[in-house]
Amino acid sequence: MTKEIAVLGAGSWGSVLASILDENGSNVKLWSYNKEQVKEFNESHTNTKYIKNFTFSDSIKAYNDLGEAIEDVDYILFVVPTQVTRSVAHQVAEILKERHQWVNIIHASKGIEEKTYLRLSQVLAQEIAPENRQSISVLSGPSQAEDVVTKDITLVTVASDNQKAAKEIQDLFMNHYFRVYTSDDVIGVEIGAALKNIIALGAGALYGLGYKDNAKAALMTRGLAEISRLGTSFGANPLTFIGLSGVGDIIVTATSTNSRNWRAGNELGRGESLDQVIKNMGMVIEGIATTRAAYQLSKKRGVEMPITSAIYHVLYDGADIKETINQLMTREGRSEIE
Repeated sequence: MTKEIAVLGAGSWGSVLASILDENGSNVKLWSYNKEQVKEFNESHTNTKYIKNFTFSDSIKAYNDLGEAIEDVDYILFVVPTQVTRSVAHQVAEILKERHQWVNIIHASKGIEEKTYLRLSQVLAQEIAPENRQSISVLSGPSQAEDVVTKDITLVTVASDNQKAAKEIQDLFMNHYFRVYTSDDVIGVEIGAALKNIIALGAGALYGLGYKDNAKAALMTRGLAEISRLGTSFGANPLTFIGLSGVGDIIVTATSTNSRNWRAGNELGRGESLDQVIKNMGMVIEGIATTRAAYQLSKKRGVEMPITSAIYHVLYDGADIKETINQLMTREGRSEIE
């Protein structure tokens, strides 16, 4: 039976996921707040700001009206920036309540909400009432949109407390180039997905400063260790962090020039100010807000995260990057498994 799916967010990842779902036989409606983007998508079937040199199927319809986009759908996939997820979810919740609509919720964004420090499944659970949602799942993994759209082999994970829903979502997305695994570790998958952006910022900064592969490997490995420490403090399965949502996502995001977070870090390493980096990017850099959230969480929970702390002080306190690296390298020696 063909499924009706609304994809909320027409950035690079949202539009590519919409394309996969359409290719796999679902009826897909794509929502964007930007009227000009909706017009371009419906008239030219392109999304030139986010995905270059690609024409989308004319069977995907774009909407500017949120109510139209989610009407009579079986699934709602949130792919909006982390810090606006709550506001969009609140609008969705009002519509679902009014229509007595019951849907499966998925999100594919990677971040932690500022101030509340909540994972996005928690934000969605707070905003969308249980009587209007069958399940909440997260789709995540090492997946640069620019590579997926060319049908490069990609593996991701769908995590949910509802394994029936996870299996259904797996079936919706999986094809010969996009393979999906299931998991019940929502905490681990979301924390790994969010915090790897911090490490990508650091990796880009190292490159911008002229450091090479040894430094990159050190950062990625020790960064993964502190992500795992924070995640397991919340009850995540430690094995999740050596899987697709941990080491896999770090590898792709901390080594690819397609990564906004890597590119932002690279510019910082080359001496650009944070304000200028944000202006140059023209798109959301999730790792910047996530760094502050992770730093505050680590303090609150008493989890040592020296790399995250160092990047936080560079971003928010104006700390000198080279001096910060020196301080990391000259800390007191300790066991690797601490």
